[in-house]
Amino acid sequence: MTHPSAISPHSSARGGPYAAVIFDFGGVLTTPMDDTALCFAREIGLPDDAYRHAVAVDPAGRHLYAQLERGDISQEEWNTGIAALLGIDGTNLMGRALATLRPEETVVTAAAEIRAAGVRTAILSNSMGMTPHNPYKAWDLEAAHDIVVLSEQHRMRKPDPEIYELTLELLGLPASACVFLDDNPGNLVPAQKLGMATIHATDPALTVAQLRQLIPYQQYK
Repeated sequence: MTHPSAISPHSSARGGPYAAVIFDFGGVLTTPMDDTALCFAREIGLPDDAYRHAVAVDPAGRHLYAQLERGDISQEEWNTGIAALLGIDGTNLMGRALATLRPEETVVTAAAEIRAAGVRTAILSNSMGMTPHNPYKAWDLEAAHDIVVLSEQHRMRKPDPEIYELTLELLGLPASACVFLDDNPGNLVPAQKLGMATIHATDPALTVAQLRQLIPYQQYK
């Protein structure tokens, strides 16, 4: 059963099938980020919500993450700053925190099938840094998708409208010809304003079902 607010469809500019699907990375093509945060907190002996709170709730941590996503600080600087908030060793903190992150095979497979059917696919991700730990390596994004936009490489981040516009420019498509998926509802708003169809990706099976509503199943090989 589709949640009414989870999917926001629009007709494509050509009045036919959508020409591209744009995927967020963390929490869409991967297992849930909150799960990794919980596992890491338990591993280092902190309360279950300690790591997530430090990076997603604490104003200082949120600011550090925004700086990392925009490429204003390095991953190593982020490691040091978040470690100070938690009172732990910051050596390769991002790598350690993401150690349990895995591909969400249901969505990864759907993305591959969509692309094989002739619909272009793109990645639009707020970056987690790439050195010393590259969280994207196992996904081989450049080979698996037509376009990869990582925020740090362009010095802007979601939900800045400009990074959505850049992605469309690189695809060479109007917003109305694209579907955008993200697990953060706030990141869907600029895409909707531009005219993209959007899917709030909260559950892999539901996400794939919603994709098939917009891109008919028979298009898949």
